[in-house]
Amino acid sequence: MGVWGKGKAPLAKLDAVIFDFDGTLADVPLDFDLMKTRIAALGEVFLGERPVPDGKPALEWLEELVQRVMKLDEAEGKEFRSRGQLVITAMELDAARDGALFPFTRPALDTLGRKGVAAGVITRNITAAVKVVFPDIEECTRVFIPREDAPLVKPDPAHLFQALEKVGADPGRSLMVGDHPMDVETAKRAGALSAAVTSGRMRPEDFAHLRPDFVAPDVEALLIDLEKAGLL
Repeated sequence: MGVWGKGKAPLAKLDAVIFDFDGTLADVPLDFDLMKTRIAALGEVFLGERPVPDGKPALEWLEELVQRVMKLDEAEGKEFRSRGQLVITAMELDAARDGALFPFTRPALDTLGRKGVAAGVITRNITAAVKVVFPDIEECTRVFIPREDAPLVKPDPAHLFQALEKVGADPGRSLMVGDHPMDVETAKRAGALSAAVTSGRMRPEDFAHLRPDFVAPDVEALLIDLEKAGLL
């Protein structure tokens, strides 16, 4: 699909395309429900009762639980945070070992490079897990910012701003691509164009309320849409 809505001013060619990683450039079978179940089991040790996930992403939910423990005992809260982060990291690394780049990922990045468009990746995942799947990611992109290098991670727009600053691109001439609504939210909060791809677990209708500028089944199809729109 192309740009949502009609009557928009013609778009200028893109200076940068920033991608999410898991589900967008790679198939990484990370089970977030299981991750939250393990965090809940750990939380029960510190809170005395098993917490129930409230819909927040695992990272944010863990920190919410940490703050609850901190109110009881600061040292215990720090211990819980450390153990919780280890649970998340271990699951990310396990999933990465079973993951693989999508066949279109390298050709898509090559295409953007040939056209003079800065390609980058921002992810809530960690470097070690990403590099299991894509060991030469830093040679194939202009910027790569995993969560440990980002003071604030998406959907906070600071994560995207950090990447765009490194490649010298203006948000208004940049596109954020991802397989989750938070990627579209990140783009909109940063004033960038947004593209949703359904190569992960989401369907087109899961993005409709956010009205992304583009919706495509995957990055390969998206690049075709961008070409047709004169953005590359």
